Amino acid sequence: MIRGSPSGSPAQPAFGEADLSNCEREPIHLAASVQPYGALLLVREADTVVVQASANAASFLGLDGSLLGRTLARLGGNLHQRIRPALDSPLDIIPTMVRCRAGHPATNLDALLHRPKGGGLVVELAPAGAPVDLDQLVHSGLRAMLGSYTLTTLCDAAARAFRHLTGYDRVMVYRFDDDGHGEVFAEEREPHLEPYRGNRYPASDIPQIARRLYERNRVRLLVDVNFTPVPLQPRLSPFTDADLDMSLCFLRSSSPIHVQYLKNMGVAATLVASIMVGGKLWGLVSCHHYSARFLPFEQRAVCELLAEALGTRIAALESFVQAQAELTVRRLEQRMIESISRAGDWRGALFDNPQPLLQALDATGAALLFEGQVLTAGEVPGSPELRRISAWLAGQPPQEVVASNTLAGELADLPQLRTTAAGLLATPVSPTPGEYLIWFRPERIRRLTWGGNPFKPVIVGNSPADLSPRRSFTQWHQVVEGTCEPWSASDLTTARLLGDTLADVVLQFRSVRLVIAQDQLAQVRRQVAVSDQPLLIADAAGRVTLTNAAFMQLLPPAPGGQPVAAPERVEELLEHLADPPGMRSRLDDLLLRQRSWHGDVRLREGPDGGRRLLLRADPVCNATETVLGFVFLFTDLGERQAAQAARDRFQDGIVAMHRLKAGQLELAHDAAFRRLFVSLLENARLAALEITDGVEMPRMPAMLDSVSASISRATEVLEQLVRHARPDGGLNQTD
Repeated sequence: MIRGSPSGSPAQPAFGEADLSNCEREPIHLAASVQPYGALLLVREADTVVVQASANAASFLGLDGSLLGRTLARLGGNLHQRIRPALDSPLDIIPTMVRCRAGHPATNLDALLHRPKGGGLVVELAPAGAPVDLDQLVHSGLRAMLGSYTLTTLCDAAARAFRHLTGYDRVMVYRFDDDGHGEVFAEEREPHLEPYRGNRYPASDIPQIARRLYERNRVRLLVDVNFTPVPLQPRLSPFTDADLDMSLCFLRSSSPIHVQYLKNMGVAATLVASIMVGGKLWGLVSCHHYSARFLPFEQRAVCELLAEALGTRIAALESFVQAQAELTVRRLEQRMIESISRAGDWRGALFDNPQPLLQALDATGAALLFEGQVLTAGEVPGSPELRRISAWLAGQPPQEVVASNTLAGELADLPQLRTTAAGLLATPVSPTPGEYLIWFRPERIRRLTWGGNPFKPVIVGNSPADLSPRRSFTQWHQVVEGTCEPWSASDLTTARLLGDTLADVVLQFRSVRLVIAQDQLAQVRRQVAVSDQPLLIADAAGRVTLTNAAFMQLLPPAPGGQPVAAPERVEELLEHLADPPGMRSRLDDLLLRQRSWHGDVRLREGPDGGRRLLLRADPVCNATETVLGFVFLFTDLGERQAAQAARDRFQDGIVAMHRLKAGQLELAHDAAFRRLFVSLLENARLAALEITDGVEMPRMPAMLDSVSASISRATEVLEQLVRHARPDGGLNQTD
């Protein structure tokens, strides 16, 4: 039977009809059958009438006929009375066990109760075991685990405790990696058995649907791989008209594919306990026996208790590792804060002495991509490879940490990465795209030991139905190249914590710079505002952000003599200029094509225009040639024209004076007077040159006129001296 499925999704096989091509979708929680060492009843709580039962239920209890329609009170013993108090419990997450007697003759049984999805009460019955010495079986195991301070010694202690408790031939602590593959991390076994410690098994050995069930039903028991499943009668639950959800049933049949897998390993019975850490399936305690083996409820409950304690202890050890990581990060944070206060930047704290940064992640190199710059330490790829890595990081989904131990494979076009960056661990240091702190590790050639060839997990027969789990579990060795030492959970934690800290430091650093920049901006705005140079500043979109008083004084008043409003956009500047069409094209060149605008403009005032101005307008760009805004500087050409006229008058006056007076001085008897006149003229020219180079333009005409007046006066005095020096005392002067 193949059940339907949503459009576009693969069909879901019925339980027991899956093969290895679709076992990931096999609904193993809908087994509709149980293992024969116990019996299952589904009852209606209101009147405890049995509405569904395993086919062996009557014979298991020594009763004749079908149990359907009977109340629990008619099944003999005290089952009905013993379960009544338990019905006040939730019973939908953790089943409840009660000791009872039932059947004919009444025998001691363990009854496990839970409420399945869809309604009703499931009662599972199994032979009762002998009372458990909790102090011997539990306390000693807990003491051993609590006294372990490393993951290795902890898992070794757990394997010993479980083997002592269960008596299975082999007990393994099985740990999952990030890819879902498993590794036998610890092992206790009979001496004659082949060791499995260190063996790895592919993720495909445990389908995801089975992993999800391990998270709900924490202990699973398979008594005998050669069992014959006992069906439920009727097949469908009367409450849902569908297969009974057996997720929490300890009697649930195992998938035929899983059973065949165990047979291929030579295993006859198993018990598996889930190790949960942080709400996730960290691994399994897997117990193997090479003959059939039943474990009563109390011992299974102790297994679950020890597995929970093991998970808690692992979490504690991981928390200790995280605490160490936090201590490392706090030390680096303190160094960064001190560096900011001392040197005004935080980057030197990481890269001036990079050993703490590298040792924190056991990395051989590190790189910081920040604000368009790259800082490196240790052994890192070259600049072209770093740019390629940056582009690869930009293509990853947003996440707190990006980790890869196969970077050389991700960037196959850069095989040279193996020597310095076979793997990387990166964390963003700010929300700005492309700003990362990256650690690198070089290639480490590893030799992995698998429990069988992971690339041949199945045996293929003549048809899909003949697919079988692999039959060889002989150790298979794989040489892995092009990868680095995998990043541990501690590495990821340290990187994440340091990334969070860096984000805070960067935000603080940028906030301080923003405050300083705002203060500097305020100072600059005040300086610009009081400048005598007319000025207008606009942003990249042409919005006017600043005009000073000198600029506003250039603009003619509005009709009625009212002051004109400051322009809001640079286009409004055209309203005040003559020849708007010509000015429009120059403005478009500036705004749209970033071409500087230098030249004369005339204010619109009167039929022929008003004051002439010299305009210098330029785009302002950053390092990436992105336009930040525009600056317009104006110079009043009226002042320049007045200055030029003064220079011209001065020059003309000097030339005329030289021509007029030179002839008169030629009559002088003493050549010294002639040299004195030339010196006066040269002094005047030099003074004029210095004035034109160093005096503000508005003052220049008056200064030049003053020099002209001075040279004129000096020349008059010189003429008097010349006349006085003549033999006749200037009495025959006729000019």
